[in-house]
Amino acid sequence: MADTRVTLCGIELDNPIIPASGTFGYGVEFAELYDINILGSFSFKGTTREPRFGNPTPRIAETSGGMLNAVGLQNPGVEAVVSRELPELAKVFRKPVMANVCGFSTDEYAEVAAKLSESEQVGWLEVNISCPNVHEGGLNFGATAAGAAAVTRAVRTATKKPVIMKLSPNVTDITEIARACEAEGADGLSLINTLLGMRIDIRRRRPVIANVTGGLSGGAIFPVALRCVWQVYRAVKLPIVGMGGVESAEDVVEMMLAGATAVGVGAANLTEPFACKRIIEELPAVMERLGIKNLREITGGAHNG
Repeated sequence: MADTRVTLCGIELDNPIIPASGTFGYGVEFAELYDINILGSFSFKGTTREPRFGNPTPRIAETSGGMLNAVGLQNPGVEAVVSRELPELAKVFRKPVMANVCGFSTDEYAEVAAKLSESEQVGWLEVNISCPNVHEGGLNFGATAAGAAAVTRAVRTATKKPVIMKLSPNVTDITEIARACEAEGADGLSLINTLLGMRIDIRRRRPVIANVTGGLSGGAIFPVALRCVWQVYRAVKLPIVGMGGVESAEDVVEMMLAGATAVGVGAANLTEPFACKRIIEELPAVMERLGIKNLREITGGAHNG
């Protein structure tokens, strides 16, 4: 019988499938569709210190093989998440959940991380460093090794729970950012976040998205995500949550062979709400067909060929 269990930063998962932040809300909505306890875990909506309405509309644009979004971290703020969203989640989800931490300063990252850590159900803190640093001219923290290191250091001192830094592909060398996070005490890495892109309405002759640019996700970015996971696996000794365009059980195996310990599923949840359920159900048969008895054994397997 195929063994789909994996261990991420010391916590065992029934399978490696983790719906990505921003595509699964706080879980309760999807629990109305199917038993979300079949998931390995999931990463809930990015959370900031204060409530955020997000960017002006339109925020979404379709594109070949994917979609662009510029939602702008819309969320109710960390106090509401801790007092309202997580207690509601506990009614339908019995496993540790991944909390996605966002901020616009190192102090905000640390404060949000500390408050989310108080929840017993939070197993890991996934730290989104694609947020702009308002004290440094708006440059994303994850754009430089120094910025990534500063956030990692701040969050690491604010919590005893596993810290997983979520990396952006919109950098010159993602391995440099990964090494900086490792050096400052990160327990794992999550990659990739979305690629920067845009669309233009040729009738109106202006950008489709009000924010001009947005994050590209969906099947089109899978080869880029796979390349990043491959490179980072060779650069650091940390477990990786690989994501970006994953749409099938075969994609999961491919991502793990590149170096992922667990696998995030993002945009597929928005176009096919049962995507994660389908992938989990198909995974044992795909493993059997490929002669894989234990998923733990294949992480990084393509590096040995």
